Amino acid sequence: MSNPEIAKSIKTGNFNTNYHDLGEGKETIMFIHGSGPGVTAFANWRLCMPELSKKFRIIAPDMVGFGYTDRPDGIVYNMDTWVQQAIDLMDSLGIEQTNLVGNSFGGALAVALVIKYPKRFKKVVLMGAVGVQHDLTYGLDRAWGYTPSFDNMREMLDIFAYSRDFVTDELAKLRYEASIRPGFQESFSSMFPAPRQNGIDAMNSDEQDIKNIPHDTLIIHGREDKVIPLSNSIKFNQLIKKSQLHVFGECGHWTQIEHKDRFIKLVDNFISE
Repeated sequence: MSNPEIAKSIKTGNFNTNYHDLGEGKETIMFIHGSGPGVTAFANWRLCMPELSKKFRIIAPDMVGFGYTDRPDGIVYNMDTWVQQAIDLMDSLGIEQTNLVGNSFGGALAVALVIKYPKRFKKVVLMGAVGVQHDLTYGLDRAWGYTPSFDNMREMLDIFAYSRDFVTDELAKLRYEASIRPGFQESFSSMFPAPRQNGIDAMNSDEQDIKNIPHDTLIIHGREDKVIPLSNSIKFNQLIKKSQLHVFGECGHWTQIEHKDRFIKLVDNFISE
């Protein structure tokens, strides 16, 4: 049985990146996943990619250290590495400019990308994003401190989603099995060691740089998010001049799953404007 998480592979710098490439629209959107245990681009965006690829070209990579992208010996997992990988991927695919959607960790990376390479990006969507100063939450501490077991993964999903409707044993089993694949837990556990506040701080961008972001930015957050506080998105909205903030009630950290149809419509309308 083929694994839908494994898609195309292309050379980015000195390693190969696993990425999804769907649709042929005039506009391109790059989707960057979060940093939960067992995460892949497919796991994060599987419900959004088919619908949005009817209108846009969708690029969704596994960032190095996650999923099925190579894990080169001696690589340093930090923002500089991930920023370079994203730009290398665009260069390898011949994409001069793209729209950008970043979830959680991916939101911090999206902010870092548009600050460093403003001309390479059009519109930006930040979803439950890291990137401004906040204190470590219980939810994020549990996510980054995850040790593999089915029960731990089940608890993790309970923290991530507002409603238990989204937290099935089947989903927990899928994510747990993903988290124990060769290399997954080793790289994951090395990325955000205790004290985990350091991991948050290392993802933050300078507030003055954030204020200078010229891009149209849609900021999305779940009101009941226990992983990344809503105050992050309020802060981004205050700092980024051309930004709008959309908050979903009865929603945790998984806007794109818990409010899938509305999320898709929001992103579609925003990019199409």
